[in-house]
Parts: sequence; structure tokens; C-alpha cells
Amino acid sequence: MKKTKSITQNVDMIDLSQSLIEACKQEGFRTYINQLSCPDEILMKYTSSLQDSFVEYNHCCQCKSLSHCQNKVLGYCYTPEKQRNTLIFSYVACEKKQEEEKRNAYMQKIELFDIPKEMKEASLSNIYKDDKARLPIVKYFKEFMSTYPNDTKGLYLTGSFGSGKTYLISALFNEMAKKGVRSALVYYPEFLRSLKSSFQSNYEEKFDYIRTIPLLLLDDIGAENCSNWSRDEVLGPLLQYRMENHLPTFFTSNLTLEELEAALAITNSAFDKVKARRIIERMKQLTITLSLVSKNRRD
Repeated sequence: MKKTKSITQNVDMIDLSQSLIEACKQEGFRTYINQLSCPDEILMKYTSSLQDSFVEYNHCCQCKSLSHCQNKVLGYCYTPEKQRNTLIFSYVACEKKQEEEKRNAYMQKIELFDIPKEMKEASLSNIYKDDKARLPIVKYFKEFMSTYPNDTKGLYLTGSFGSGKTYLISALFNEMAKKGVRSALVYYPEFLRSLKSSFQSNYEEKFDYIRTIPLLLLDDIGAENCSNWSRDEVLGPLLQYRMENHLPTFFTSNLTLEELEAALAITNSAFDKVKARRIIERMKQLTITLSLVSKNRRD
């Protein structure tokens, strides 16, 4: 019985050895596996996997860009690694994938709340150069980037629907993220709805996050259904904290500050008008105001 088993093992070893010999007839394969510094007695146990990894290695050598990747997992190469008397195979990011990840690492510094994900790819270099209305905004951005965090005010950007207000500030935040500055872009009407529904769960956590984030955009302020709660318990304390701690705060709106003040008053009572006026004064302390009247870029 032992003799039969020994014969079977010898036959298997011969088959494995022959498979490796056949594989080595392929141009470049022997050079590739020699880099592992393993004896053939080990290599021949993994001939099939080594052939698979060699195919992907050749794909990487000839690859022009990630969009041309031919490997099973985009941007990754099936790679062998010697560990004692065995080989371990795993998917390792190729150079192009690593470069992409390095380029996009800044995106981890940006938090989006109900804002399209593509805003993380907004770039100042892609701003429409044919629109002179954007030049004062671009000038402000350059000054902001050069002076931050010293004596920097945020921006209240008002203007027509679809003119690109959110994109512009997203582009600025992306540039700041590349410098290591964290930011949050918050679609304000939806954030209020989410905050209100979280009273019994993580209300304080959500509110504290946007209150303390180094850079904050409240997008489309004035489009929400304003209430005493949203004005007095959310917006007022939020702006007060950021003003006291010199945290740059940005706003986009289809309303001017005067129109926003009227919306925040809710009623015509003198009491509400005073509260709305206090909110606007805090916003003026936090920001400079610029307008963007342009054609609808969403069409």
C-alpha cells in the first residue's frame, strides 16, 4: 500500500515538473519566476497561478492608462510573494492605480451631505473662462487660498439658478483639501430635515460636526421651510459658534441677503424681524457677498 502511494506521489511530482517546464517555454516566464528566488520544487506547485500572474504582469507592462487595464480587477495585478516555503498570491495596486489614489487622497478630506459626488472632482481649472462674471469670485478664491487660515472670511454667493455657484465653492474646497484642510458641503434644506428626524439618535453628533468643521458650505440656504426651530436652534447657534471660532463659512443662495432676511423673519412681527436681523448680521461678520448672474449651465 505504501509503495503504491509512493508511486502515485512520484507521478504527481513528475506531472508538476513537466507543467513548469512547459510553462517556461513561454518567452520571459523563467525570468519572471526567477525573481521570486524559489527552487523549482516549490514553483512547480503553483505553475497555473504563476502563469495567471505572468499574464497580468505583461498587461501592466504594456498598459497605457487605467482605462486600458486588461486585468481581472481594474488597477490591480495578481502578484506572487514568497513566504518561507510557499507562495502567496494577492491583488496589488499597479503604479497607475497608486498614482490615482495619491491624486484623489484629498477627497477623504471632504464630506458631502446630499451634494452630488461629482462635486469632489470640481476643479478651478475647469471654471468657464468665457464668463467674466466669475472673475471676481476667482480673485477672491486666490486671496482666500493665500491667506488661510489668517483673516479669512467665507463667501455668501448669491445668483441665478443653475449658474454654477455650488460647483465654484466645491472647486475651492477641493483645492483646500489638497492642502490638508477638511471641509463639508451641506445641502441645507435636506440637512435640516435629517437633523430634525435625528432628535432621538445622533442629533448632537450631526450638529457638532458641521459646527466645528474647518470649512463649511451651507448650500441653497433660503430654499428650506424656515421655522423658529431652524432659525433659532440651528442656524443662529451654528453661526455664532463659527463666528467666535473664526471658522470660514460659505453660503450659496438664489436670494440676496435682504431677501433671505425677509424669509427668516417668518412673520411680520417685530420680534421675528429682530431675530432675522441678528442672523443676517452674523452672516455679514462671517462672509463677504458676491453675486453670480449667469446663464443656466445645467441646461
